Amino acid sequence: MLDAVIVGAGPNGLTAAVELARRGLSVAVFEARDTVGGGARTEELTLPGFRHDPCSAAHPLGINSPAFRDMPLDRYGLEWLHAELPMAHPFPDGSAAVLSRSVAETAASFGPHDAGTYRRLVEPFLPKWDALVRDFMALPLTALPRDPVTLARFGLTGLPPSTWLMRRFRDDRARALFSGLVAHAIAPLGGLATGAVGLVFALAGHARGWPVARGGSQSISDALTAYLKDLGGAVHTSYEIKRLDDLPPARAYIFDTSPTALARIAGLGSYYERFRYGASVFKLDYALDGPVPWTAKEARSAGTVQVGPGSRDIAAALRAASREGRAPDKPFLITVQPSVMDPSRAPAGRHVFWAYGHVPSGWDGDLTDAVERQLERFAPGFRDRILARATAGPPELAARNANYVGGDIACGAVSGLQMLLRPKLSLSPYTTPHPAVFICSSASPPGPGVHGMSGHNAAKAVWRRIRAS
Repeated sequence: MLDAVIVGAGPNGLTAAVELARRGLSVAVFEARDTVGGGARTEELTLPGFRHDPCSAAHPLGINSPAFRDMPLDRYGLEWLHAELPMAHPFPDGSAAVLSRSVAETAASFGPHDAGTYRRLVEPFLPKWDALVRDFMALPLTALPRDPVTLARFGLTGLPPSTWLMRRFRDDRARALFSGLVAHAIAPLGGLATGAVGLVFALAGHARGWPVARGGSQSISDALTAYLKDLGGAVHTSYEIKRLDDLPPARAYIFDTSPTALARIAGLGSYYERFRYGASVFKLDYALDGPVPWTAKEARSAGTVQVGPGSRDIAAALRAASREGRAPDKPFLITVQPSVMDPSRAPAGRHVFWAYGHVPSGWDGDLTDAVERQLERFAPGFRDRILARATAGPPELAARNANYVGGDIACGAVSGLQMLLRPKLSLSPYTTPHPAVFICSSASPPGPGVHGMSGHNAAKAVWRRIRAS
């Protein structure tokens, strides 16, 4: 009998497997697709030689992840590559606000009225970032905070809606950039703890940047897999699980899946019936014959570029997708240009580029024209650079990854109480009514992102259960 079986070979499932194997447990991972990776994959989606990330591409949470930083993943080929600027937010006049590794440079890009405000907002947390990130990404209620005073101060600042926090800024340059940071959660800006979302992304960028993985996001998954195999763990691909009986006997079963799939496979009935899935995205991957012709020079040297003229535009786009059930006419875009940092991702002189806008769950329309019109506003001539494109709306995203129910790439709405209490109100969020079944996907704390911490935390819960039995 195995000690632990993990269902799903995404970053969280692989991290959970590694953590248990490091403790000497026998572990096997089962993945429905023919390769590992989940939301961290790399494929030739457009033309030969153009290597795209179908989902996650830039990794501010990955490079800052306590779980990943405690593993020797560099020995297994993981290398972080940085652009000159982690992120840029261009404006219609050709200028841009930036998220730089330097707090001073970032603050200066907002203008004189808000430079000091921004410094006062982030500088108290930055020196204590490593302790802070461990505290708010740790196993809830079972790990004592390393720095409870800083964690409490962060909570007081971040728990209110981001719209409250942004009242501190006088000009819209700072509000627009911060709104874009919050929008990574794919939820309205006025929700609970949305201020914390923006702060986390800003602090992560200042602390260690927003890098890509050399060769693509698949490198993260491949490094975790190679490390797991060296620890004695096994990985089985092309192995779809429909019920627990499809798996070998084990002391624990850990699911890197949606709560819906877990309940169906493990026979938990309506246990997760109140779990909510959120809005989706419409994603485009481009093969380009040259770099994106951004008007703002800062955007040309940034790894990630946020495209939305102002905070009101961003709020309206998110509201349309999340609450009004329609695709926005002028979508807010999150874009990543990996080949700015990693030329190996495309043939010489060519580039790969990634963009998505927000749409309602399950939306089956085509946002391509709206996305490209928005890009042309900030990068005139963009369409002339396109060699090929691959599009994926909610149905395609859900077909590629079963965790993305309705195309929700966050594996559950990041809004309301579910922002903090996922997948349901519980003092032990990784356990289920079945004593041998656990959840470790992004539906569990600390939530979405390629950081492995949901798997890390779930592995601790499994280890405690096994040790006590």
